[in-house]
Amino acid sequence: MTFQERYAPKAARFALEWAKERDEKGEAHSFWDAFFRVFDLERRHFARHESRVARTGKSKGFIDLFWPGKLLVEHKSAHKNREEDWAETLAQALDYIEHLAERDRPQVIVLCNFRQFRVFSGAGWAAVESLDIAELPQKIAAFEFIPRFAEKIFEEEETANLRAIEYMAAIHDVLKKSGYGGRDLELLLVRLLFCLFAEDTGIFEEKQFSKFIENDTLENGSDIGAALLELFEVLNTPVRARPDAVQGRLRQFPYVNGGLFAEPLSVAPPSLMGIRQVILNCAPFDWSEISPEIFGSLFQAILSSAERRSLGAHFTSEKNIRRLIEPLFLRDLWAELAESRTDLKKLAAFRRRIAALHFLDPACGCGNFLVVAYRELRLLDIEILKIQFEKTGQMLTDIGSARAVSLAQMHGIEIKPVSALIAQTALWLTDHQCNRVLRNTLGLAVPSIPLSNEGQILTANALQTDWASLLPEGARFDFIIGNPPFIGSKIMDDEQREQIKTLFDHESGAGTLDFVTGWYLKAARYMDASPATLTAFVSTNSISQGEQVGMLWGRLFERHGLRIRFAHQTFKWTNEAPGVAAVFCIIVGFGKAKPKNCLLFEYEDIRGEPTETTVKNINPYLVEAGDVVVSVQKKPLCKVPEMMKGSQPTDGGNLLFEENEKDEFLKKEPGAARFIRPFVGADEYINGWQRYCLWLADASQNDLESLPETQKRILAVRQSRLASPKEATRKWAEKPMLFTENRQPTTDYIIVPSGSSERRLYIPIG
Repeated sequence: MTFQERYAPKAARFALEWAKERDEKGEAHSFWDAFFRVFDLERRHFARHESRVARTGKSKGFIDLFWPGKLLVEHKSAHKNREEDWAETLAQALDYIEHLAERDRPQVIVLCNFRQFRVFSGAGWAAVESLDIAELPQKIAAFEFIPRFAEKIFEEEETANLRAIEYMAAIHDVLKKSGYGGRDLELLLVRLLFCLFAEDTGIFEEKQFSKFIENDTLENGSDIGAALLELFEVLNTPVRARPDAVQGRLRQFPYVNGGLFAEPLSVAPPSLMGIRQVILNCAPFDWSEISPEIFGSLFQAILSSAERRSLGAHFTSEKNIRRLIEPLFLRDLWAELAESRTDLKKLAAFRRRIAALHFLDPACGCGNFLVVAYRELRLLDIEILKIQFEKTGQMLTDIGSARAVSLAQMHGIEIKPVSALIAQTALWLTDHQCNRVLRNTLGLAVPSIPLSNEGQILTANALQTDWASLLPEGARFDFIIGNPPFIGSKIMDDEQREQIKTLFDHESGAGTLDFVTGWYLKAARYMDASPATLTAFVSTNSISQGEQVGMLWGRLFERHGLRIRFAHQTFKWTNEAPGVAAVFCIIVGFGKAKPKNCLLFEYEDIRGEPTETTVKNINPYLVEAGDVVVSVQKKPLCKVPEMMKGSQPTDGGNLLFEENEKDEFLKKEPGAARFIRPFVGADEYINGWQRYCLWLADASQNDLESLPETQKRILAVRQSRLASPKEATRKWAEKPMLFTENRQPTTDYIIVPSGSSERRLYIPIG
């Protein structure tokens, strides 16, 4: 698909919607937000409205739209259409550029007055395109630089993330080789990354941590362990409470608090030159480039050395997070802001409302969903402050009032202690980055340390925890979000299966449910007591297909009165890192009240972008239709042969042969030829390859005693079954020569593979 084919239809809708707009002050912001969406981008991720610029000897100016290093937009009212108006606007843009830092100077200038666009770039800022809004669909290629700039940023971020992994992995490997491990290793890595981040983002003085390592420790590394322990103690102690013995560079470190440096290490960091050197090797890297939403995934990749190259295997990308939070709450909040921006009283009330929202991720992992949700709330709050300042000219001086949204609104439950620590740290780093945005936008500096103990990440089993206990009595969660574990019903362990059966009251069929369904039911029970709460989860698509639909959604709809508000049909997990499993996901947003309209996101290409449609109803199969649920039916509905599962060996592979294995086996034991049968499963049938099995159902004891190679195989089957965690399988160890499930047909039959590719138009049948 060409650039023109991809974006012209959206450009046409944009041009039609904005053809009659004239008011610069009232609608310019909305105009450019909508313009970025033509390219499937959210403006606020890249560019700022009304960006301040200090001009020498002049009053401060405000750039209408600024994307540092990329784009500067000056927007005027429609009546300013004379050539002298355009010349004056261009001169104003060039004046702003003169007062920008070299790295922030844009590559493109766009002037606009709703009716017309003028694009300038290159040496001397020559005009490269002039077009009316009605011509936008035909000339949309004039703006190809916008998605190109965005893609470049994504590539730069990915490169920075991968470099960060390499640096932290080097520290991890040196520690691991020295025998350092477990909780101590996890704590030390989190603390070192925090220190590296802190010295590049203004929490510490510039390069304060690396200068301490370089200048205050010995080159041979013999005192690096003791130095780090002393530093951690200092960072955990208020400045006034520090003993007089703490002097020099150490005493200059700020008090961090928050519990990050409070837990004592059971073993001091090893004193090795290698550790000192890898820390110093990390120092020149700009750690401010690392976004907190990658923070947790970076750590998981480091701690699992074998999976380091597969960052995406752990990482819930921001793209997928936004697919959930945008329709759940973020769009509505920005729409409410747009409606309130002309009324200061409404703005103040709206600000109080977003400051009172509470969020829960009951499977928070390393905190990605909470990090992005918190950052978006803070950016919304900063936008409110900007509007208030534009209308009143009064800047807030009260630090407390400058930050209405707080980490106390974010809550998570995570079963792994190290992930809980990483999630909390990622939230602290996000809070600091938002404070920097506030300072850069309005010049108001809000301190990020001492770290707050706000933001409750509870280390617990979410399926055995009362979610309401995380909030004070009378408070409620407004939104429950997240990405619960992707564990299918057939690969759960006994403990996980028992948890699901218990949650579903041991009803018939509960054993077929995936692990994620436990979070759906827990959310439904929470929403029974808090009907206004809305929930959305990312899940594998298996819960909207087959027998799970009746067991899960039948219960959620009938007993809990839930209705689906929006849904993303099946899409592929969108990380491109090598080794990422092919996981096919859905997103389901639901609540108690049935909405007037629902949003359905459909994927023509499961690796591409969705088409959004407003529909009247979304049913459990995630299609626009009535709430019909097909329940499990064991018997045919009419007079036809019954369908059943095929035979199952449960043999550890010891009764099965590929073609060459069969031939080698028969060379050793030709007498077993009469017991060899073709073995046809879904894979063999669909892909046309052949396997064989030992079929010993009719073999006598004398037959088996005459076949020593066959007896070896039977013994291996017995041992395999005895080692099974399932009691039923262990019982079959008494009959190791037999398949555990024998359903061989005695007449003609139809074979239907139980699983085949979703890319097929039809299920293959033979």
